[in-house]
Amino acid sequence: MRKISLWLFIFVFTASLARAQDAATQQQIDKLYGQMQDLIEAQAAQGKRIEALEKQVGDLSDKLNQPVAADSASADDLKKLAAQVQEIDKKRQADNDLILKQIEKLGKVSGGSAGHKFSPAVSPATSADNSTPSGSKQNGYYYTVAAGDTDRTLVCAA
Repeated sequence: MRKISLWLFIFVFTASLARAQDAATQQQIDKLYGQMQDLIEAQAAQGKRIEALEKQVGDLSDKLNQPVAADSASADDLKKLAAQVQEIDKKRQADNDLILKQIEKLGKVSGGSAGHKFSPAVSPATSADNSTPSGSKQNGYYYTVAAGDTDRTLVCAA
């Protein structure tokens, strides 16, 4: 009888140990299953992001391959721009001539009353002469210093 009870005790003890191990194993399996489900969901989300990025790259590639006509200027646009530049240059030249005439008038007015004579150093330039680089042509007036001139007279004359 002792043998039977000993075997019965051993059997019950091992069965309880096996059940405890089965419960721990089941918990580990459930935990791994949950982690696996999380990984599958993350992979699906990454797949969606990759598809969206591929679509964006495809759209950008299509935009690069399309000819862009809106950003370039046509020959007519360039001709209009050249005509506008020439018109502005004519107006600039007319303003320059007007300024030179006004300076001449001022020189005559101040030259007649003070006894000083101003004369233009260079004749007014024509629109054809505007092609020379700046600095190569200078407009100015010559003044002859007379006896009795002071610094104040020279400042007024200039």
